[in-house]
Amino acid sequence: MAPVRIEYTPAFTARPEITHVLFDFDGTLSIIREGWPNVMVPMFLEMIPPKAGESEEALRQLLTDDILRLNGKQTIYQMMQFAERVQERGGKPQDPLWYKHEYLRRLGERIEGRLSGLRSGTKKPEEFHVHGSRALLESLRARGLTLYLASGTDEVFVKQEAELLRLTEFFGPHIYGAKDDYKAFSKAMIIDKILKDHGIQGRQLLAFGDGYVEIQNTKQVGGVAIAVASDEANNGSGQVDPWKRERLLGVGADVVIPDYRDAEELLGRIFNR
Repeated sequence: MAPVRIEYTPAFTARPEITHVLFDFDGTLSIIREGWPNVMVPMFLEMIPPKAGESEEALRQLLTDDILRLNGKQTIYQMMQFAERVQERGGKPQDPLWYKHEYLRRLGERIEGRLSGLRSGTKKPEEFHVHGSRALLESLRARGLTLYLASGTDEVFVKQEAELLRLTEFFGPHIYGAKDDYKAFSKAMIIDKILKDHGIQGRQLLAFGDGYVEIQNTKQVGGVAIAVASDEANNGSGQVDPWKRERLLGVGADVVIPDYRDAEELLGRIFNR
């Protein structure tokens, strides 16, 4: 029998009263956008003024740290950070929204083959699910839980990609994503909406994510946060991404998993049954 790859922290306790579940999308359920840092970092390298004596390797690391630190937030925040980097080096930055649209154009070129394959049927949705996603969603639905999806990716794309992956049925109208007016959306706002709309307490919320934002926001209201430290480039490897693990434990994750291969064991522990 294969080993169970679940890391429970000392803070973890069973929570059978949970009624609602929040999911991040990219890296948590979907790997359609796998490799996105390999689009964003080169674009930033191309556009940032260099400092005298600074190696490309050092600059690349600085930019990579910036974007990964903001992973899970709306894409515009990475662009705002980059604009600040340009300005602090004496450059004249573009509007962050311009950077965002240019990044999305380049990313679109990278993932078009994946999207067209899904549309045509030459690629199967399961190829782009984080390993075990559908079985987990089916199990949560069978337990009578209400599922929400909230992503830092633009809402129009999240809805399109969730449909291509045949995941919309699990969330119904509860799919949310970023907007050009970045103040109109945040994961904290969605969590607040869940609690208020359903009249529940934070301890009745369970969240799955691979970005620090959904983990941190969930813990702030007293929910249970599952860190999905997914190895996106080798989906199904069962290996934990060490950078994600460290980052997500640092903001209070209760449990760390590489994917959903051990979902039934995990849900049994959470719901005490």
